[in-house]
Formats: sequence, structure tokens, C-alpha cells
Amino acid sequence: MTDTAPRPTLEAVAARAGVSRATVSRVVNGGDGVRDVLVERVRKAVEELGYVPNQAARSLVTRRHDAVAVIVAEPESRVFADPFFALQLRGISKELTAHDNQLVLLLTEGRDDHARVARYLAGGHVDGALVFSLHLDDPLPELIQRAGVPTVFGGRPGWSDGRSDVVYVDSDNRGGARDAVRHLAGLGRTRIAHITGALDQTSAVDRLDGYRDVMADADPRLIAEADFTPAGGERAMRELLDRCPDLDAVFAANDLTASGALRVLRETGRRVPDDVAVIGFDDMQPVAEQTDPPLTTVRQDIEEMGRLMARLLLHGLDRAHPDETAATPPSSVVLPTTLVRRASA
Repeated sequence: MTDTAPRPTLEAVAARAGVSRATVSRVVNGGDGVRDVLVERVRKAVEELGYVPNQAARSLVTRRHDAVAVIVAEPESRVFADPFFALQLRGISKELTAHDNQLVLLLTEGRDDHARVARYLAGGHVDGALVFSLHLDDPLPELIQRAGVPTVFGGRPGWSDGRSDVVYVDSDNRGGARDAVRHLAGLGRTRIAHITGALDQTSAVDRLDGYRDVMADADPRLIAEADFTPAGGERAMRELLDRCPDLDAVFAANDLTASGALRVLRETGRRVPDDVAVIGFDDMQPVAEQTDPPLTTVRQDIEEMGRLMARLLLHGLDRAHPDETAATPPSSVVLPTTLVRRASA
């Protein structure tokens, strides 16, 4: 084992800069009241000595940990297989990194995981939380509220109606679904089916509502429930073909579901889009551009949703600082969607 050099201290920085220890502390912790010329001398001494602030000591001064918990209410097998989560996490990570904050990833799969996450949040390790992929019966919101941790949600929580204190970032799921189904109807399709997402999530419910907005008189047999996965799309597509073999279009709740539906249509000899037109939702390019044929889909900016979640949370945390009391409180954001036409419809 090699010997390591002692870490530079505040006192060493103060001696190098020719200022007091208190002045160095104010500069490295972002305090005010230090003349520019002294700030520059301290920063130069910090760089020359390679001083790294002690995070625990810094937290005592700033009351900030510069760390944010990102909580995904899904099992590991789903999170690391679904590119949706990778895109959203990338957006979150970029925004947090730009503001020198650490991302702490927490996944939940069962009751034990919920208790573990609750204990971690209550322990004061992070400044706030970003939570997405919630299900309607998920206990996480109540646990987070008890912990008193500022939170921004990805997707509209099902219990948030009328609550101004709930901040979330979402896409126009209902409007995007309407655009998709109207496009299919504009192609002359009359037997338009819908494969839903998991209906214990508001995004799936909103997309189903958008389908019904356009297809108010549709045969109920043209709706099949799935779970946002390729396997779910396959099962639902087989179910639809058994019930309604004359269907001529499918709006799938996401691109992964659509990819499963396309496989079944191909296996059963249906030509896409000649016999059956197909539209997905998300525009995850690793999926939508590689299906056979390439997938027409509704685009939502998943990475930007992640960035906005982090931005809203950090804005709220800054607002809690005495110097930011006049700032406008963060409010929820709903991003527009766009229909992207490819070969499937």
C-alpha cells in the first residue's frame, strides 16, 4: 500500500492566499461579502494546492448535500431493458452534472424496497427526489411526503388533481394519441384497434382516452390491454386478431408494444401498412427506426423531460435559499408531442 500525501486544509489555503480561514470558508462554500480580489486569491490558492472541500463540513454551512435521489418505481429488469428509462436518466444526469450535483439511483420492486428508500430519504442524504414510472397504488408518494423531501414527478401522478404543491413534467399523452388515431382514420382505416399500456399508470390512461376521443363509437373488442413491453404487445396483438381479424390499423401505447405487435402481424401474414397500419408512441429511435417496417410514432422528448424534472427541482431548492425568496415557485410542465411518419402508417 502506497503512502498518500495529506489533504490540503482550509488553513493551508488561507496561508497561501494571505487571508483568514473564515474568508476561505465563505468563498469555497459560495458565501457573500468577500471582495472580488480576495475571491480570486482564494480560488488561485485552491487550484494550486488541489484543495477539495469536505462535503460533510460544507453541508453544515450550506445545508445542501448537492445530491439528488432518482427513484424509478420499476424492477431492475425493466429499467435496464427499456430505452425509455435510459433516455430519461440521461436527461436528468446532464442537468444535475451541469449544476455539480450527484445522482443517486434508487429502484423499487417490492415492499422491502419501499421501506429502504423511505429510510434513505428520511436520513437526510439528499436535497430532493425525482420520481417516475409511478403506479396508482404505489406507496412512494406518501413515504416521500413523510420524509419531507422536495420532489418532482415524471408523469402526472394519478392523485395530483387539484393539488398546486405537486410538481411534475409530462407529455401531452392524450393529444398525441388523438393525433395518431386521426392520422390512421385519415388513411381511410375504419377498424382501428388500440393496445394500451399498463392502465395503473396515468400515461396509459391518457393515451386510451385520446383513442376514445376519436373512436367514440369503436367496437370495445378493438381495445386490448398490455403493459408497455414487447411481450405485452405480442399477447395483445394475438388477442385482437382472434377477436377482430378484419382490423386494419393499430395504435400501440408505446414503441416497444408496437414492435411486439409488428412481429405478430408479420408471423400471421399481414402486410404493414398495406393490410394493417401501425403507429406507436415515444419515438425511441433505437426501436422505431429498426422495426420492420420503420415505425410511424408519436414523438415525446424523453431526454428533455428528464432535464426539466431536474431543472424544476433545483430551481425549487434554490428558491428555498434566503437569497432566492423572491423567485417564482416551480410549476408543472406538459410538453407537446409530434407525429413522426415512417413506413408503418
